[in-house]
Amino acid sequence: MTAVAQHLLIELYGVDDALLNDPVRLEAALREAAHAARCEVLGAARHRFTPQGASAVLLVAESHLSIHTWPEHGYAAADIFTCGRTLPEAGVAALVRALGPVRHEVRAIDRGAITSPG
Repeated sequence: MTAVAQHLLIELYGVDDALLNDPVRLEAALREAAHAARCEVLGAARHRFTPQGASAVLLVAESHLSIHTWPEHGYAAADIFTCGRTLPEAGVAALVRALGPVRHEVRAIDRGAITSPG
């Protein structure tokens, strides 16, 4: 069986709360991750919540990258969902460099398991 895409779920702990409240900086971190993963960025959206927190999403030709934050916990949840000849693990490394968490965890999920004919 072959997977159509890979979905990396990234848990980021101990991130600076000022960064987690800044959707512009979060989008920039996602753009760095997309570049490192060799993704083609097609568009972006971001939002700052009241009283705290932010989200940013990049639409890429290969699927998407996203981040959602909980500054009160120093926590961010990010996704790198890609297909094709991308390097999603390189995207994780770039995101970790940009956000500087105390610790992080990554779970990989193969998406769209396809059975070859024959």
